[in-house]
Amino acid sequence: MNGPPRLLVLWCPDWPVVAAGAAAGTSPLAPAAVFSGSRVVACSAEARRGGVGRGMRRRDAQSRCPELVMHQHDPDRDARLFEPVAAAVEAQAVGVEVVRPGIVAVPVTGAAGYFGGEEALAELLVDEVAARAGVECQVGIADGLFAATLAARRSALVAPGGTEAFLAPLPITELDQPGDDRGELVGTLRRLGLRTLGAFAALAERDVAGRFAKDAITAHRLARGLAERPPLRRALPPDLTVTETFDDPLRRIDEAAFVAKTLGERFFAGLANHGLACTRLAIVAVTEAGEERVRVWRCAEPLTARATADRVRWQCEGWLTTRDRPSAGIVRLRLDPEEVVGGEALQLQLGSMGRDADAAERAGRALVRIQGLLGPDAVVTPLLDGGRGPAERVRLVPWGEPRRVVTEDRPWPGRLPAPSPAWVPPRPPSARVLDAIGDAVRCTERGELSYPPATVTIGDGPSRRVLGSAGPWMVHPSLPAKRGARPTARMQVVLEGEDDDLALLLEATVGVDPQWTVEGVYD
Repeated sequence: MNGPPRLLVLWCPDWPVVAAGAAAGTSPLAPAAVFSGSRVVACSAEARRGGVGRGMRRRDAQSRCPELVMHQHDPDRDARLFEPVAAAVEAQAVGVEVVRPGIVAVPVTGAAGYFGGEEALAELLVDEVAARAGVECQVGIADGLFAATLAARRSALVAPGGTEAFLAPLPITELDQPGDDRGELVGTLRRLGLRTLGAFAALAERDVAGRFAKDAITAHRLARGLAERPPLRRALPPDLTVTETFDDPLRRIDEAAFVAKTLGERFFAGLANHGLACTRLAIVAVTEAGEERVRVWRCAEPLTARATADRVRWQCEGWLTTRDRPSAGIVRLRLDPEEVVGGEALQLQLGSMGRDADAAERAGRALVRIQGLLGPDAVVTPLLDGGRGPAERVRLVPWGEPRRVVTEDRPWPGRLPAPSPAWVPPRPPSARVLDAIGDAVRCTERGELSYPPATVTIGDGPSRRVLGSAGPWMVHPSLPAKRGARPTARMQVVLEGEDDDLALLLEATVGVDPQWTVEGVYD
């Protein structure tokens, strides 16, 4: 079996934070974090010392670190500002591949022999990036991209053939790298008692294939120090390269963005016609003055049409905005698939609808067929509409019918404020809310709790201690009200848990025996 290639990975720690701070002109010493929506996707070392971590909610991060500088996630900015780093590495080594903004990979063999060894090459690249790009970085060397990336995070040079021993004691959470989306798999493995990569690697591959999702096979290969997937042993068709020539040279970012989308779709469609998907993409630009720029992007997962377009756009923006940009506009762009895998590695999900026209059309035909077999109401899509409670706001629309919001703009007295619960039980389970001495907590006609809640028991589950609560909020029946209808009260509680705290939205009828139910669960 052929082993993975020996690679040097250069890693710029917390690159989204570094790029955001450079673009905004903030101090690099201030605690800072980058948010996508309301979640932290990257944070600085100073922010981590203040208690901020990846995946944390915005309000939790601010409460732990009030002086936190907040930036919005911008992949275009990260890629554009990373181009000088890639150019600095390319000035000393050939075969530079951008894995993602913040990480580049370089084949070791030739460059290490030229500069007098792997350690000398690593020191040279660290100094070169600091001098030319003004960025701090770390370098690691190992067999395979995954191991080399983990080695870079530890500034380790793993001896040839020692990758499996290097990986074995590392925590299983290392499988969940940014962009890999293996959080659910890692959680399952931890619950099964597999806490290290070595413990996971010790499982037989057939057992992994039979008991876990498809992505677990790739993760298992990585834990064993192998390449992500076996090599594709078939001759490649000659017509996979996509080239576009421009009468008017590209000089602006908006022009490049439009071209990138078209090229990405053409490139993806050409590979799909041959049952292939790309994992290493070479982007070649030729300028009006005859200059040629080449950059290779290495991808952990096969590229979709949108992912291809993103990388073309990022690279064009980097070339057109850096200090050493070409002296003339780009007149030709070429996309070369440097490494491909079988198309079965790329699973088109229903989530790709709207991003890929062919996938959306195929999914639409499949849904219509299901409706023909099971009836129009068998396939529905959710629509956020008006209402006081989270369950009332979600309206299910049969597939194919117009998705029009009907009552969103109407006034809703007692409407639940944002953020909304992440999950609304279709059948709200009952809950017992008790005070400190064990008496049931109820809500009075005046909208007040009889006593502060101390514990909550959901169904037949264990009793949980209340860490915090808010409310109650009164909700009066809509007019015309049904006979005997009574107002209800909502209350938010945070409960203590073994692994993580649990935030709930509870509801009960006002002025009667306290019958609380769980109306929603917050993420």
